Parts: sequence; structure tokens; C-alpha cells
Amino acid sequence: MTLGWFGIIRLGLVQMAIGSVIVLTTSTLNRVMAVELALPAALPGLLVGLHYAVQLSRPEWGRRSDAGGRRTPWILRGMAALAAGGALAAISVALMAQATAPGVALAVAAFALIGAGAGAAGTSMLALLASAVAPGRRAAAATLTWLMMIAGIALTAGAVGAALEPYSHARLVAVVAVAVLAAFLLAALAVRGLERRLAPPAAPAGPRPSLPIVLRQIWAEPPARRFTVFVFVSMVAYFMQELILEPYAGHVFGFSPGASTALSGMQNGGVFAGMVTVGIAVSGFRLGSLRLWTVGGCLASALALVAVAALGAQGPGAPLAPAVVALGFANGVFAVSAIGSMMQLVGQGRAGRDGARMGVWGAAQAVAAGLGGFAGAALVDLARLGLAAPAAYGLVFLLEAALFLVAARLALAAVVAAPSRPVPAAPIPAAPVLVPGE
Repeated sequence: MTLGWFGIIRLGLVQMAIGSVIVLTTSTLNRVMAVELALPAALPGLLVGLHYAVQLSRPEWGRRSDAGGRRTPWILRGMAALAAGGALAAISVALMAQATAPGVALAVAAFALIGAGAGAAGTSMLALLASAVAPGRRAAAATLTWLMMIAGIALTAGAVGAALEPYSHARLVAVVAVAVLAAFLLAALAVRGLERRLAPPAAPAGPRPSLPIVLRQIWAEPPARRFTVFVFVSMVAYFMQELILEPYAGHVFGFSPGASTALSGMQNGGVFAGMVTVGIAVSGFRLGSLRLWTVGGCLASALALVAVAALGAQGPGAPLAPAVVALGFANGVFAVSAIGSMMQLVGQGRAGRDGARMGVWGAAQAVAAGLGGFAGAALVDLARLGLAAPAAYGLVFLLEAALFLVAARLALAAVVAAPSRPVPAAPIPAAPVLVPGE
């Protein structure tokens, strides 16, 4: 038995719950550390980078859920860890206001827990989605769950932003605690009894190749290799603004914590609208190809970032919100087009490597997200040593725009129009397969 659309929506609620906790750490808590506590922007950049680094353990979480034969326990354990990490992260920020060193130490533990929880819950949810959804629905199911995650991020950012007014550290801890508890309960209700309706997974047949062999085989496939490079560059560009947009709104435009969190919600609302637009245009009206929309989304993101940077010269009163919504819309167009392209490409090349290819691209995204977030925050700190805040932030936004232009060029070769026939699986070699030319 496979999952119908209602079951897919239930798994989308899990993705929504994961996104609603993550946005608190990457936007609200980041802004409070950088603005209210006047700590270096590199600190939240390092913490968010840590949570992405821990997510490189995703293959191990997938292996454990494979061995157990059931994904639900790992989804629940991951969500419990994620919720606990989110609550501890809020407490650590409040503690930093009294004692910086103990607060930072608690934040390190909290963000590591967030990364482990997101990795365990997210990997197990995607594994369940891939195994329980009919092949013809997988691309649509992946897009739907992503849209639900973006909706959760936007709704959480808006609700938390409103609840934080007037701001205090005690209010921050209370609001975050309620939000992460609600996220855990939502995920628990969504998966309750869902897996019992499905047939148990079949045991894998034949010997399994080692991870180094599989990675060499995938890297030897030109389409997979090109798409990996595209994912890395585009995701560095995508995440460079993640940790600096809210501080930018606070330092340059005078936004309060609640107002800047609401701005993040509006940006994610734009992301959602961009994703829906591409879905309707490509699936409903067959307007343009995924390659066209991916390249267009990258170019539009670059233009929106130039506009966001230029508004810094005007300061308070400038129309920052429309520019940020436009940036979100362009990011949404690029992101959902890249997801569709990924679903096309995952079956290309050597047969029996679909999950490994997804893992390679997921690892590239995790590394790029951590690197991009930290680089954006650290570059702002360095630029502010010699430049005023508007120019310092603007310089980083322009660098991000340049990376999106590079990503647009890479997309022309990396994003294909239609999948090709997979290569049949070869016998497992006894020795590592070397990439030609090594």
C-alpha cells in the first residue's frame, strides 16, 4: 500500500514543524544576539554553521531507520531533540545577557542538538516519503512538502514576531517554548498510526557497496557532478543573507525585534508565492522549462539583492519590505525549480544509486548552508571595521548577487530538460572504482 495525498500532506506537516523550529534559530535568536546583545554577527553564524555541520550525520540516521524497518520512532526522537534544542537555544540567549561565556556554552550544546534533531527527523521523514509514495507522485509530493515547510516558516515568523512585542528576554524564552512544543505535538499527531497502514519495507538484496565506492561512482557521472556544483554555489548564495537580513533591518532601518521577525515572515511568504507560481506555470500551463525558471530565479534573486543593498543609503523609511518580498519571490522561483530538476536527475546514471545521489546533493546543501551563513555574518563584521553599516551590509548583498549570477551560468549546463535512461547497475567491484584521470 502506498500513501495517498492525505498521507503525503501528513508528512508535509512534519516538514512544516521542522521548519517552524529552525526559523526561530536562524532569524529571531540570531537577530537578538547581533542587535539587542551587540555580539559579533559571526557568533550566530558559527552556531548556525554548527547545526548544519551536525547534519552531515544524516546518512547515519538514515542507516539506523533502515535497520529498524520503521521511520516513525526516529521522526519522533528527532522532533523531541529539535524542540528541546530550540528551547535551550532561547534560554542560552537570555543567559548571554547576564553571563556571556556560560550562555555561549549552552548555545553550542543547543545548536548541536538542533542539528541532530533536524537530521534525524528530516532524513527519516524523507526516507518514508520516498519509499511510501508511488514513483509518479514523488516529484509533486516533494514539492508539496517543501511548500508546507515554507508556509510553516512564514506563519511561525509572523506569529512569533507579533508575540514578542514588547520585547524582553523572558518573553523570548516563553514564546519560543510554546512554539517548539506546538511543533513537536503537530509532528507527533501527523505521523500517529501512519506507518502501520503501509507494507513493511523489503529487505535489501545482494551485497551493499561501501560508501567510498558509491561516492566515486556518482562523482564519475557528469550530470550528477555538475548538479552538485550548481547546488553548492547556489546554496551558498541563498544562505548568505540568512543571518544578516534581520540585523540589517535593525542596524540600518531601526526595526524592532518583532518587526524584523515579521519581515522574515514576509520574505518567506514571498518564497511560498514564488514556488506556487512555478508549480502552476510548469505543471498547470506548461509555461517554460525547469531550466528556464531556475536560471530566471537566480537572475531575479541577483537583481533583488542589488535593490536591497541600494536601499541602505536611504535608511529608516525606505521601502525595505517590498524589496525583501521580491527577494523571497525570486528565491522561491529558483528553489522550487531546482527541486523539480533534482527529481528529474535523481534517476539518471547508474541504477540503484538514487538515494546516494540525494545524499550527495543534501551534503552539498548542508555544507553550503553552513558556509554561506557564516561567511555572510563574518564578512559583515569585517566590513564594518572600515565601513558604515549600510555600506558594509550592502557589500555582502552585492557579493551574494554575484554568486547568483555564477549559479545562473552553472544552471544552464546542470539543469536538464528531460531525464535520460538510467545506466544498469554493474556488479559491485572488489576494489574502489577510481574516477578517470585520477
